[in-house]
Amino acid sequence: MELMSGNEAIAQGAWEAGAHIGVAYPGTPSTETLEAFAKKDGVYAEWCVNEKVAVEVGIGASAAGARVLSTMKHVGVNVAADPLFTAAYTGVGGGMVVLAADDPGMYSSQNEQDSHYYARAAHIPMLDPADSAEALRFTREAYQLSERFDVPVFIRSSVRVSHTKTPVEPGPRASVELKPYEKDAGKWVMMPAFAKPRRKVQLERIEALNAWAEDCPYNRVERRGTAAGVVCAGAAYQHVVEALPEASVFKLGCTWPLPAEALRSFADSVDELYVVEEASEYLTEGVRSLGIEVSGFANLLPRDGELSPGLVRAAFGLKEPEHEDTPAGLPGRPPALCPGCPHRLVFKELTRIKAIVTGDIGCYTLGALPPLSAMDTCVDMGASVSMAHGFELALANTEHRPVVAVIGDSTFAHSGLSSLISTVYNRGGGTVCVLDNRTTAMTGRQGNPFNGETLQKRPSRELDLEGVVRSLGVEDVRTIDPHDAKAVRGALKSATSSSELSVLVFRAPCVLLERTRKPAYTVTGACTACGVCPTLGCPAIAKDAETGRADIDPGLCIGCGQCAQYCAFNAIEQTEGSSHE
Repeated sequence: MELMSGNEAIAQGAWEAGAHIGVAYPGTPSTETLEAFAKKDGVYAEWCVNEKVAVEVGIGASAAGARVLSTMKHVGVNVAADPLFTAAYTGVGGGMVVLAADDPGMYSSQNEQDSHYYARAAHIPMLDPADSAEALRFTREAYQLSERFDVPVFIRSSVRVSHTKTPVEPGPRASVELKPYEKDAGKWVMMPAFAKPRRKVQLERIEALNAWAEDCPYNRVERRGTAAGVVCAGAAYQHVVEALPEASVFKLGCTWPLPAEALRSFADSVDELYVVEEASEYLTEGVRSLGIEVSGFANLLPRDGELSPGLVRAAFGLKEPEHEDTPAGLPGRPPALCPGCPHRLVFKELTRIKAIVTGDIGCYTLGALPPLSAMDTCVDMGASVSMAHGFELALANTEHRPVVAVIGDSTFAHSGLSSLISTVYNRGGGTVCVLDNRTTAMTGRQGNPFNGETLQKRPSRELDLEGVVRSLGVEDVRTIDPHDAKAVRGALKSATSSSELSVLVFRAPCVLLERTRKPAYTVTGACTACGVCPTLGCPAIAKDAETGRADIDPGLCIGCGQCAQYCAFNAIEQTEGSSHE
Protein backbone atom coordinates (compact mmCIF):
# COMPACT_ATOMS: atom_id res chain seq x y z
CA MET A 1 0.00 0.00 0.00
CA GLU A 2 1.28 3.47 -0.84
CA LEU A 3 -0.06 6.96 -1.36
CA MET A 4 -0.39 8.17 -4.94
CA SER A 5 -2.05 11.13 -6.54
CA GLY A 6 -4.69 10.38 -9.12
CA ASN A 7 -2.27 11.38 -11.85
CA GLU A 8 0.43 9.05 -10.52
CA ALA A 9 -2.13 6.25 -10.20
CA ILE A 10 -3.24 6.65 -13.83
CA ALA A 11 0.40 6.39 -14.90
CA GLN A 12 0.81 3.30 -12.73
CA GLY A 13 -2.33 1.73 -14.17
CA ALA A 14 -1.14 2.30 -17.73
CA TRP A 15 2.24 0.81 -16.89
CA GLU A 16 0.69 -2.23 -15.18
CA ALA A 17 -1.46 -2.77 -18.28
CA GLY A 18 1.68 -3.02 -20.39
CA ALA A 19 1.35 0.35 -22.13
CA HIS A 20 4.48 1.00 -24.15
CA ILE A 21 4.08 4.60 -25.29
CA GLY A 22 2.95 7.84 -23.64
CA VAL A 23 2.24 11.09 -25.50
CA ALA A 24 0.98 14.47 -24.30
CA TYR A 25 1.25 18.21 -24.21
CA PRO A 26 1.62 19.44 -20.61
CA GLY A 27 -1.41 21.10 -19.06
CA THR A 28 -2.58 21.41 -15.46
CA PRO A 29 -4.16 19.33 -13.93
CA SER A 30 -2.93 16.49 -16.19
CA THR A 31 0.82 17.21 -16.45
CA GLU A 32 2.23 14.93 -13.75
CA THR A 33 0.61 11.85 -15.32
CA LEU A 34 2.98 11.57 -18.25
CA GLU A 35 5.91 12.75 -16.14
CA ALA A 36 5.27 9.82 -13.78
CA PHE A 37 4.78 7.40 -16.68
CA ALA A 38 8.05 8.53 -18.28
CA LYS A 39 10.03 7.42 -15.22
CA LYS A 40 8.86 3.82 -15.43
CA ASP A 41 10.78 0.92 -16.94
CA GLY A 42 10.19 -0.21 -20.48
CA VAL A 43 8.27 2.80 -21.75
CA TYR A 44 8.76 5.59 -24.26
CA ALA A 45 7.22 8.99 -23.48
CA GLU A 46 7.34 12.34 -25.21
CA TRP A 47 5.99 15.85 -25.10
CA CYS A 48 4.38 16.65 -28.43
CA VAL A 49 3.87 20.17 -29.78
CA ASN A 50 0.13 20.02 -29.01
CA GLU A 51 -2.65 17.64 -28.01
CA LYS A 52 -3.83 16.98 -31.56
CA VAL A 53 -0.38 15.80 -32.54
CA ALA A 54 -0.12 13.74 -29.36
CA VAL A 55 -3.35 11.88 -30.12
CA GLU A 56 -2.31 11.34 -33.74
CA VAL A 57 1.03 9.90 -32.61
CA GLY A 58 -0.93 7.72 -30.19
CA ILE A 59 -3.32 6.51 -32.89
CA GLY A 60 -0.35 5.62 -35.09
CA ALA A 61 1.32 3.68 -32.29
CA SER A 62 -1.97 1.94 -31.51
CA ALA A 63 -2.46 1.03 -35.17
CA ALA A 64 1.02 -0.49 -35.11
CA GLY A 65 -0.03 -2.68 -32.18
CA ALA A 66 1.23 -0.86 -29.05
CA ARG A 67 -0.78 0.04 -25.99
CA VAL A 68 -0.78 3.83 -25.65
CA LEU A 69 -1.49 6.48 -23.01
CA SER A 70 -2.33 10.03 -24.11
CA THR A 71 -2.95 12.71 -21.49
CA MET A 72 -4.32 16.25 -21.61
CA LYS A 73 -6.33 18.81 -19.69
CA HIS A 74 -9.92 19.52 -20.64
CA VAL A 75 -9.18 22.35 -23.07
CA GLY A 76 -6.61 20.08 -24.70
CA VAL A 77 -9.48 17.78 -25.64
CA ASN A 78 -10.76 20.64 -27.79
CA VAL A 79 -7.48 20.65 -29.68
CA ALA A 80 -7.45 16.85 -29.99
CA ALA A 81 -11.13 16.50 -30.91
CA ASP A 82 -10.50 16.17 -34.65
CA PRO A 83 -8.52 12.91 -34.48
CA LEU A 84 -10.48 11.63 -31.46
CA PHE A 85 -13.83 11.73 -33.23
CA THR A 86 -12.39 9.81 -36.19
CA ALA A 87 -10.52 7.36 -33.95
CA ALA A 88 -13.99 6.37 -32.69
CA TYR A 89 -14.58 5.16 -36.26
CA THR A 90 -11.23 3.53 -36.97
CA GLY A 91 -10.97 1.87 -33.60
CA VAL A 92 -7.63 0.71 -32.25
CA GLY A 93 -4.91 -1.84 -32.72
CA GLY A 94 -3.29 -1.88 -29.31
CA GLY A 95 -5.45 -0.44 -26.56
CA MET A 96 -5.53 3.35 -26.34
CA VAL A 97 -6.45 5.31 -23.21
CA VAL A 98 -6.94 9.08 -23.20
CA LEU A 99 -6.90 11.07 -19.95
CA ALA A 100 -9.13 14.16 -19.95
CA ALA A 101 -8.40 16.11 -16.76
CA ASP A 102 -11.11 18.67 -16.03
CA ASP A 103 -10.62 21.79 -13.93
CA PRO A 104 -13.86 22.76 -12.12
CA GLY A 105 -13.09 25.99 -10.32
CA MET A 106 -10.69 27.05 -13.08
CA TYR A 107 -7.62 26.94 -10.85
CA SER A 108 -5.36 26.98 -13.90
CA SER A 109 -7.63 27.24 -16.93
CA GLN A 110 -9.47 29.74 -19.07
CA ASN A 111 -12.81 27.93 -18.93
CA GLU A 112 -14.73 25.31 -16.98
CA GLN A 113 -15.93 22.69 -19.44
CA ASP A 114 -17.10 19.13 -18.86
CA SER A 115 -15.33 16.46 -20.92
CA HIS A 116 -18.29 14.10 -20.47
CA TYR A 117 -19.89 15.82 -23.44
CA TYR A 118 -16.99 14.78 -25.67
CA ALA A 119 -17.47 11.15 -24.68
CA ARG A 120 -21.15 11.35 -25.53
CA ALA A 121 -20.59 13.24 -28.80
CA ALA A 122 -17.75 11.03 -30.04
CA HIS A 123 -19.26 7.78 -28.67
CA ILE A 124 -16.10 6.96 -26.75
CA PRO A 125 -16.50 5.13 -23.40
CA MET A 126 -15.62 7.24 -20.37
CA LEU A 127 -14.59 6.01 -16.93
CA ASP A 128 -14.77 8.35 -13.91
CA PRO A 129 -12.52 7.39 -10.97
CA ALA A 130 -13.34 8.93 -7.60
CA ASP A 131 -9.96 8.32 -5.96
CA SER A 132 -6.47 7.09 -6.75
CA ALA A 133 -7.26 3.41 -6.22
CA GLU A 134 -10.02 3.62 -8.82
CA ALA A 135 -7.79 5.72 -11.09
CA LEU A 136 -5.23 2.90 -11.11
CA ARG A 137 -7.77 0.11 -11.57
CA PHE A 138 -9.91 1.86 -14.17
CA THR A 139 -6.86 2.80 -16.25
CA ARG A 140 -5.33 -0.65 -16.06
CA GLU A 141 -8.54 -2.35 -17.11
CA ALA A 142 -9.43 0.31 -19.71
CA TYR A 143 -6.88 -1.22 -22.08
CA GLN A 144 -8.77 -4.52 -22.12
CA LEU A 145 -11.99 -2.57 -22.64
CA SER A 146 -10.40 -0.62 -25.50
CA GLU A 147 -9.28 -3.76 -27.29
CA ARG A 148 -12.50 -5.65 -26.55
CA PHE A 149 -14.71 -2.97 -28.12
CA ASP A 150 -12.12 -1.69 -30.63
CA VAL A 151 -12.31 1.92 -29.47
CA PRO A 152 -10.22 4.42 -27.47
CA VAL A 153 -11.32 4.84 -23.86
CA PHE A 154 -11.47 8.08 -21.89
CA ILE A 155 -10.38 8.31 -18.27
CA ARG A 156 -12.01 11.47 -16.95
CA SER A 157 -10.37 13.06 -13.93
CA SER A 158 -10.78 16.41 -12.22
CA VAL A 159 -8.33 18.64 -10.38
CA ARG A 160 -9.33 17.13 -7.02
CA VAL A 161 -8.84 13.51 -8.10
CA SER A 162 -5.70 14.31 -10.10
CA HIS A 163 -3.91 16.06 -7.25
CA THR A 164 -5.19 14.31 -4.10
CA LYS A 165 -3.12 11.43 -2.74
CA THR A 166 -5.01 8.39 -1.50
CA PRO A 167 -3.93 4.78 -0.80
CA VAL A 168 -3.40 2.37 -3.71
CA GLU A 169 -2.14 -1.19 -4.08
CA PRO A 170 0.33 -1.10 -6.98
CA GLY A 171 0.75 -4.33 -8.90
CA PRO A 172 3.15 -5.94 -11.37
CA ARG A 173 3.44 -5.02 -15.04
CA ALA A 174 1.62 -7.24 -17.49
CA SER A 175 3.65 -8.67 -20.31
CA VAL A 176 1.87 -7.46 -23.44
CA GLU A 177 3.37 -8.18 -26.81
CA LEU A 178 3.11 -5.75 -29.70
CA LYS A 179 0.16 -6.78 -31.82
CA PRO A 180 1.21 -7.60 -35.37
CA TYR A 181 0.26 -4.90 -37.84
CA GLU A 182 -1.81 -5.94 -40.82
CA LYS A 183 -2.71 -3.57 -43.63
CA ASP A 184 -6.46 -2.81 -43.53
CA ALA A 185 -7.48 0.26 -45.54
CA GLY A 186 -11.14 -0.29 -44.69
CA LYS A 187 -10.34 0.22 -41.01
CA TRP A 188 -7.68 2.93 -41.12
CA VAL A 189 -8.28 5.03 -44.26
CA MET A 190 -11.21 7.28 -43.40
CA MET A 191 -12.23 8.41 -46.84
CA PRO A 192 -16.01 8.39 -47.38
CA ALA A 193 -16.09 4.98 -49.07
CA PHE A 194 -14.50 3.38 -46.00
CA ALA A 195 -15.85 5.72 -43.32
CA LYS A 196 -19.47 4.86 -44.13
CA PRO A 197 -19.02 1.15 -43.30
CA ARG A 198 -17.03 2.10 -40.18
CA ARG A 199 -19.95 4.28 -39.07
CA LYS A 200 -22.12 1.15 -39.10
CA VAL A 201 -19.43 -0.64 -37.09
CA GLN A 202 -19.58 2.24 -34.62
CA LEU A 203 -23.35 1.97 -34.29
CA GLU A 204 -23.06 -1.76 -33.57
CA ARG A 205 -20.37 -0.97 -31.00
CA ILE A 206 -22.64 1.57 -29.29
CA GLU A 207 -25.32 -1.09 -28.86
CA ALA A 208 -22.74 -3.49 -27.41
CA LEU A 209 -21.45 -0.81 -25.05
CA ASN A 210 -24.98 0.01 -23.89
CA ALA A 211 -25.51 -3.65 -23.00
CA TRP A 212 -22.14 -3.83 -21.24
CA ALA A 213 -22.91 -0.69 -19.22
CA GLU A 214 -25.86 -2.37 -17.49
CA ASP A 215 -23.54 -4.74 -15.65
CA CYS A 216 -20.43 -2.54 -15.74
CA PRO A 217 -18.18 -3.46 -12.80
CA TYR A 218 -17.26 0.21 -12.27
CA ASN A 219 -20.80 1.24 -11.30
CA ARG A 220 -22.12 0.40 -7.86
CA VAL A 221 -25.17 1.04 -5.70
CA GLU A 222 -24.67 1.82 -2.01
CA ARG A 223 -27.95 1.15 -0.19
CA ARG A 224 -28.72 3.19 2.92
CA GLY A 225 -32.16 4.72 3.11
CA THR A 226 -35.10 4.84 0.70
CA ALA A 227 -36.05 8.47 1.26
CA ALA A 228 -33.37 9.88 -1.03
CA GLY A 229 -31.15 8.42 -3.73
CA VAL A 230 -28.26 10.30 -5.32
CA VAL A 231 -26.60 9.67 -8.68
CA CYS A 232 -23.04 10.98 -8.85
CA ALA A 233 -19.57 10.26 -10.21
CA GLY A 234 -15.93 11.15 -9.71
CA ALA A 235 -14.91 13.61 -7.00
CA ALA A 236 -18.55 14.56 -6.39
CA TYR A 237 -19.10 11.08 -4.95
CA GLN A 238 -16.66 11.79 -2.11
CA HIS A 239 -18.59 14.93 -1.16
CA VAL A 240 -21.98 13.20 -1.37
CA VAL A 241 -21.12 10.30 0.95
CA GLU A 242 -19.67 12.69 3.50
CA ALA A 243 -22.54 15.17 3.31
CA LEU A 244 -25.45 12.70 3.09
CA PRO A 245 -24.62 9.61 5.19
CA GLU A 246 -28.23 8.37 5.14
CA ALA A 247 -28.82 8.65 1.39
CA SER A 248 -28.53 5.73 -1.02
CA VAL A 249 -26.00 6.39 -3.77
CA PHE A 250 -25.65 5.18 -7.36
CA LYS A 251 -21.97 5.76 -7.98
CA LEU A 252 -21.21 5.84 -11.69
CA GLY A 253 -17.75 4.64 -12.60
CA CYS A 254 -18.68 4.61 -16.27
CA THR A 255 -20.31 7.88 -17.30
CA TRP A 256 -20.73 7.08 -21.00
CA PRO A 257 -22.69 5.13 -21.87
CA LEU A 258 -25.10 5.41 -18.94
CA PRO A 259 -26.73 2.19 -17.67
CA ALA A 260 -30.35 2.96 -18.51
CA GLU A 261 -32.12 0.00 -16.86
CA ALA A 262 -29.91 0.04 -13.77
CA LEU A 263 -30.60 3.73 -13.24
CA ARG A 264 -34.35 3.23 -13.70
CA SER A 265 -34.30 0.42 -11.16
CA PHE A 266 -32.41 2.58 -8.67
CA ALA A 267 -34.83 5.47 -9.19
CA ASP A 268 -37.77 3.13 -8.49
CA SER A 269 -36.20 2.05 -5.21
CA VAL A 270 -36.11 5.54 -3.63
CA ASP A 271 -38.73 8.18 -2.89
CA GLU A 272 -36.76 11.05 -4.42
CA LEU A 273 -33.90 10.86 -6.93
CA TYR A 274 -31.24 13.56 -7.10
CA VAL A 275 -28.22 14.08 -9.31
CA VAL A 276 -25.14 15.81 -7.86
CA GLU A 277 -22.39 16.99 -10.21
CA GLU A 278 -19.86 19.81 -10.49
CA ALA A 279 -20.38 22.82 -12.78
CA SER A 280 -22.35 20.80 -15.31
CA GLU A 281 -25.71 19.24 -16.12
CA TYR A 282 -24.35 16.32 -18.12
CA LEU A 283 -25.52 13.61 -15.71
CA THR A 284 -28.80 15.38 -14.96
CA GLU A 285 -29.59 15.63 -18.67
CA GLY A 286 -28.57 12.01 -19.20
CA VAL A 287 -30.73 10.67 -16.38
CA ARG A 288 -33.73 12.74 -17.44
CA SER A 289 -33.33 11.58 -21.04
CA LEU A 290 -34.01 8.04 -19.76
CA GLY A 291 -37.45 9.14 -18.59
CA ILE A 292 -36.38 9.30 -14.95
CA GLU A 293 -37.75 12.14 -12.84
CA VAL A 294 -34.98 14.10 -11.13
CA SER A 295 -36.01 16.00 -8.00
CA GLY A 296 -35.06 19.61 -7.45
CA PHE A 297 -32.88 20.72 -4.55
CA ALA A 298 -34.10 22.80 -1.66
CA ASN A 299 -31.38 25.25 -2.63
CA LEU A 300 -29.71 25.17 -6.01
CA LEU A 301 -26.24 23.71 -6.29
CA PRO A 302 -23.66 26.25 -7.50
CA ARG A 303 -23.50 26.30 -11.29
CA ASP A 304 -19.77 26.92 -11.26
CA GLY A 305 -16.73 25.82 -9.29
CA GLU A 306 -15.92 22.76 -7.23
CA LEU A 307 -18.34 21.17 -4.81
CA SER A 308 -17.74 20.54 -1.12
CA PRO A 309 -19.68 18.56 1.50
CA GLY A 310 -20.97 21.86 2.88
CA LEU A 311 -22.33 22.94 -0.50
CA VAL A 312 -24.01 19.56 -0.97
CA ARG A 313 -25.66 19.76 2.46
CA ALA A 314 -26.80 23.31 1.75
CA ALA A 315 -28.40 22.17 -1.51
CA PHE A 316 -30.47 19.67 0.48
CA GLY A 317 -31.44 22.29 3.04
CA LEU A 318 -29.30 20.74 5.76
CA LYS A 319 -27.24 22.54 8.36
CA GLU A 320 -23.60 23.11 7.51
CA PRO A 321 -21.18 21.05 9.65
CA GLU A 322 -19.31 22.74 12.48
CA HIS A 323 -16.17 24.40 11.18
CA GLU A 324 -13.75 27.24 11.79
CA ASP A 325 -14.44 30.34 9.72
CA THR A 326 -11.61 31.89 7.74
CA PRO A 327 -10.02 34.64 9.85
CA ALA A 328 -11.01 38.13 8.77
CA GLY A 329 -8.55 40.74 7.59
CA LEU A 330 -6.04 38.43 5.95
CA PRO A 331 -4.00 40.21 3.26
CA GLY A 332 -4.68 39.21 -0.32
CA ARG A 333 -2.09 37.24 -2.23
CA PRO A 334 -2.76 37.91 -5.90
CA PRO A 335 -0.59 35.97 -8.35
CA ALA A 336 2.35 37.85 -9.83
CA LEU A 337 5.29 37.38 -12.15
CA CYS A 338 8.30 36.13 -10.19
CA PRO A 339 11.06 38.54 -9.13
CA GLY A 340 13.43 38.74 -12.08
CA CYS A 341 10.90 37.33 -14.58
CA PRO A 342 12.15 38.10 -18.11
CA HIS A 343 8.60 38.97 -19.19
CA ARG A 344 8.20 41.95 -16.83
CA LEU A 345 9.95 44.71 -18.76
CA VAL A 346 8.24 43.75 -22.02
CA PHE A 347 4.87 44.30 -20.37
CA LYS A 348 6.06 47.48 -18.68
CA GLU A 349 7.05 48.94 -22.04
CA LEU A 350 3.86 47.74 -23.74
CA THR A 351 1.91 49.60 -21.07
CA ARG A 352 4.04 52.69 -21.59
CA ILE A 353 3.26 52.81 -25.32
CA LYS A 354 -0.44 52.09 -24.62
CA ALA A 355 -0.45 49.07 -26.94
CA ILE A 356 -3.42 46.83 -27.58
CA VAL A 357 -1.96 43.53 -26.41
CA THR A 358 -3.45 40.21 -27.52
CA GLY A 359 -2.15 37.67 -25.06
CA ASP A 360 -1.88 33.91 -24.81
CA ILE A 361 -1.87 31.00 -22.38
CA GLY A 362 1.08 30.86 -19.98
CA CYS A 363 2.77 32.74 -17.13
CA TYR A 364 2.54 35.94 -19.13
CA THR A 365 -1.24 36.07 -18.58
CA LEU A 366 -0.19 37.60 -15.24
CA GLY A 367 0.80 40.65 -17.26
CA ALA A 368 -2.92 41.44 -17.40
CA LEU A 369 -3.01 42.15 -13.65
CA PRO A 370 -2.25 45.46 -11.91
CA PRO A 371 0.06 47.25 -11.76
CA LEU A 372 1.24 46.18 -15.24
CA SER A 373 -2.30 45.83 -16.67
CA ALA A 374 -0.71 45.24 -20.05
CA MET A 375 -2.89 42.57 -21.65
CA ASP A 376 -6.20 43.10 -23.45
CA THR A 377 -7.18 39.57 -24.49
CA CYS A 378 -6.46 35.93 -23.73
CA VAL A 379 -8.63 33.22 -25.27
CA ASP A 380 -6.75 30.03 -26.11
CA MET A 381 -3.40 28.60 -27.17
CA GLY A 382 -2.07 30.46 -30.20
CA ALA A 383 -4.92 33.00 -30.28
CA SER A 384 -2.64 35.97 -29.61
CA VAL A 385 -1.19 35.97 -33.14
CA SER A 386 -4.52 35.29 -34.86
CA MET A 387 -6.38 37.88 -32.81
CA ALA A 388 -3.72 40.53 -33.43
CA HIS A 389 -4.29 40.00 -37.16
CA GLY A 390 -8.02 40.36 -36.56
CA PHE A 391 -7.50 43.64 -34.70
CA GLU A 392 -5.35 44.92 -37.55
CA LEU A 393 -8.03 44.02 -40.09
CA ALA A 394 -10.80 45.72 -38.11
CA LEU A 395 -8.76 48.87 -37.41
CA ALA A 396 -7.34 49.24 -40.91
CA ASN A 397 -7.48 52.79 -42.29
CA THR A 398 -8.06 54.23 -38.83
CA GLU A 399 -5.81 55.94 -36.32
CA HIS A 400 -5.27 53.32 -33.64
CA ARG A 401 -2.94 52.25 -30.87
CA PRO A 402 -0.21 49.75 -31.71
CA VAL A 403 -1.42 46.15 -31.85
CA VAL A 404 1.01 43.65 -30.35
CA ALA A 405 0.68 39.87 -29.92
CA VAL A 406 2.48 38.28 -26.97
CA ILE A 407 3.13 34.54 -26.92
CA GLY A 408 5.54 32.16 -25.20
CA ASP A 409 7.98 29.82 -26.90
CA SER A 410 6.11 26.61 -26.07
CA THR A 411 2.73 28.10 -27.01
CA PHE A 412 4.26 29.40 -30.24
CA ALA A 413 5.24 25.82 -31.11
CA HIS A 414 1.83 24.51 -29.94
CA SER A 415 -0.32 26.61 -32.28
CA GLY A 416 1.13 30.10 -32.64
CA LEU A 417 3.25 29.05 -35.58
CA SER A 418 0.23 28.11 -37.69
CA SER A 419 -1.39 31.43 -36.78
CA LEU A 420 1.73 33.28 -37.91
CA ILE A 421 1.78 31.35 -41.20
CA SER A 422 -1.79 32.53 -41.82
CA THR A 423 -0.87 36.15 -41.06
CA VAL A 424 2.15 36.01 -43.38
CA TYR A 425 0.11 34.31 -46.12
CA ASN A 426 -2.48 37.10 -45.96
CA ARG A 427 0.20 39.81 -45.88
CA GLY A 428 -0.74 40.96 -42.40
CA GLY A 429 1.18 43.52 -40.39
CA GLY A 430 1.63 44.24 -36.72
CA THR A 431 4.09 43.09 -34.09
CA VAL A 432 4.48 39.62 -32.59
CA CYS A 433 6.51 39.26 -29.38
CA VAL A 434 7.72 35.76 -28.62
CA LEU A 435 8.65 35.61 -24.94
CA ASP A 436 11.19 32.81 -25.06
CA ASN A 437 11.99 31.84 -21.49
CA ARG A 438 13.53 28.52 -22.60
CA THR A 439 10.83 26.33 -21.09
CA THR A 440 7.13 25.61 -20.67
CA ALA A 441 7.07 27.48 -17.39
CA MET A 442 3.52 27.59 -16.06
CA THR A 443 2.97 23.82 -16.09
CA GLY A 444 6.25 23.03 -14.37
CA ARG A 445 9.15 23.81 -16.75
CA GLN A 446 8.75 21.07 -19.34
CA GLY A 447 10.70 20.93 -22.59
CA ASN A 448 9.51 22.12 -25.98
CA PRO A 449 10.87 22.20 -29.55
CA PHE A 450 12.48 25.61 -29.10
CA ASN A 451 14.60 24.62 -26.12
CA GLY A 452 15.23 21.11 -27.43
CA GLU A 453 14.68 19.29 -24.12
CA THR A 454 12.71 16.04 -24.33
CA LEU A 455 10.67 14.42 -21.58
CA GLN A 456 13.02 11.49 -21.04
CA LYS A 457 16.18 13.52 -21.71
CA ARG A 458 16.87 11.75 -24.98
CA PRO A 459 19.14 13.33 -27.61
CA SER A 460 17.13 15.91 -29.51
CA ARG A 461 17.51 19.07 -31.52
CA GLU A 462 16.72 22.63 -30.55
CA LEU A 463 14.76 24.28 -33.33
CA ASP A 464 15.97 27.67 -34.56
CA LEU A 465 13.02 29.89 -33.68
CA GLU A 466 14.29 32.91 -35.60
CA GLY A 467 15.25 30.74 -38.57
CA VAL A 468 11.79 29.16 -38.67
CA VAL A 469 10.15 32.60 -38.65
CA ARG A 470 12.46 33.94 -41.37
CA SER A 471 11.73 30.89 -43.50
CA LEU A 472 8.08 31.99 -43.59
CA GLY A 473 9.07 35.25 -45.24
CA VAL A 474 9.11 37.55 -42.21
CA GLU A 475 11.97 39.99 -42.84
CA ASP A 476 11.99 41.91 -39.56
CA VAL A 477 13.05 39.27 -37.03
CA ARG A 478 15.08 40.43 -34.03
CA THR A 479 16.38 38.89 -30.80
CA ILE A 480 16.38 41.10 -27.71
CA ASP A 481 17.57 40.73 -24.11
CA PRO A 482 14.34 41.27 -22.13
CA HIS A 483 16.30 42.40 -19.05
CA ASP A 484 17.65 45.42 -20.97
CA ALA A 485 14.99 48.12 -20.65
CA LYS A 486 16.47 50.38 -23.34
CA ALA A 487 16.74 47.51 -25.81
CA VAL A 488 13.16 46.43 -25.12
CA ARG A 489 11.89 50.00 -25.51
CA GLY A 490 13.81 50.57 -28.73
CA ALA A 491 12.72 47.29 -30.33
CA LEU A 492 9.05 47.87 -29.54
CA LYS A 493 9.17 51.49 -30.74
CA SER A 494 10.78 50.48 -34.04
CA ALA A 495 8.49 47.49 -34.66
CA THR A 496 5.22 49.25 -33.82
CA SER A 497 6.17 52.22 -35.99
CA SER A 498 6.45 50.01 -39.07
CA SER A 499 3.60 48.87 -41.29
CA GLU A 500 5.41 45.59 -41.92
CA LEU A 501 5.05 42.44 -39.83
CA SER A 502 7.72 42.25 -37.14
CA VAL A 503 8.60 39.31 -34.89
CA LEU A 504 10.58 40.18 -31.77
CA VAL A 505 12.10 37.30 -29.82
CA PHE A 506 12.73 38.28 -26.19
CA ARG A 507 15.02 35.52 -24.98
CA ALA A 508 16.13 34.91 -21.39
CA PRO A 509 15.66 31.83 -19.20
CA CYS A 510 12.89 31.53 -16.65
CA VAL A 511 14.30 32.47 -13.24
CA LEU A 512 13.23 29.07 -11.90
CA LEU A 513 15.42 27.15 -14.34
CA GLU A 514 18.81 27.98 -12.86
CA ARG A 515 17.67 29.54 -9.57
CA THR A 516 20.81 31.67 -9.35
CA ARG A 517 20.73 34.93 -7.40
CA LYS A 518 23.01 37.94 -7.56
CA PRO A 519 23.49 40.41 -4.71
CA ALA A 520 20.21 42.07 -3.89
CA TYR A 521 19.37 45.69 -4.65
CA THR A 522 18.47 48.26 -2.03
CA VAL A 523 16.79 51.67 -1.99
CA THR A 524 19.02 54.54 -0.84
CA GLY A 525 18.19 57.85 0.79
CA ALA A 526 18.04 59.43 -2.65
CA CYS A 527 14.54 57.95 -3.17
CA THR A 528 12.03 60.72 -3.93
CA ALA A 529 8.93 58.52 -3.56
CA CYS A 530 8.15 59.06 -7.24
CA GLY A 531 6.32 55.71 -7.32
CA VAL A 532 7.77 54.39 -10.58
CA CYS A 533 9.52 51.23 -9.40
CA PRO A 534 6.42 49.70 -7.70
CA THR A 535 4.63 49.90 -11.07
CA LEU A 536 6.88 47.08 -12.26
CA GLY A 537 4.83 44.73 -10.12
CA CYS A 538 7.86 42.95 -8.69
CA PRO A 539 6.96 41.08 -5.49
CA ALA A 540 10.27 42.22 -3.96
CA ILE A 541 9.35 45.91 -4.19
CA ALA A 542 6.98 47.53 -1.70
CA LYS A 543 5.93 51.11 -1.02
CA ASP A 544 5.81 52.58 2.46
CA ALA A 545 2.21 53.58 3.14
CA GLU A 546 3.23 56.71 5.06
CA THR A 547 6.24 58.08 3.19
CA GLY A 548 5.57 56.60 -0.25
CA ARG A 549 9.23 55.59 -0.47
CA ALA A 550 10.12 52.30 -2.09
CA ASP A 551 11.59 49.37 -0.20
CA ILE A 552 13.17 46.18 -1.56
CA ASP A 553 12.93 42.90 0.35
CA PRO A 554 16.43 41.34 0.17
CA GLY A 555 14.93 37.90 0.74
CA LEU A 556 12.86 38.15 -2.45
CA CYS A 557 15.20 40.19 -4.65
CA ILE A 558 17.29 38.04 -7.00
CA GLY A 559 19.50 40.89 -8.20
CA CYS A 560 18.17 41.17 -11.74
CA GLY A 561 18.51 44.96 -11.78
CA GLN A 562 15.32 45.64 -13.70
CA CYS A 563 14.11 48.20 -11.16
CA ALA A 564 17.39 50.15 -11.17
CA GLN A 565 16.96 50.84 -14.88
CA TYR A 566 13.71 52.69 -14.20
CA CYS A 567 14.96 54.86 -11.32
CA ALA A 568 15.63 58.35 -12.67
CA PHE A 569 17.27 59.37 -9.39
CA ASN A 570 19.83 56.55 -9.10
CA ALA A 571 18.28 55.64 -5.77
CA ILE A 572 18.43 51.87 -6.34
CA GLU A 573 21.83 50.28 -5.89
CA GLN A 574 23.14 46.74 -5.76
CA THR A 575 24.49 45.65 -2.40
CA GLU A 576 28.05 44.45 -2.17
CA GLY A 577 28.97 40.89 -1.44
CA SER A 578 28.61 37.46 -2.98
CA SER A 579 25.44 36.02 -4.42
CA HIS A 580 23.07 34.74 -1.75
CA GLU A 581 21.16 31.46 -1.79
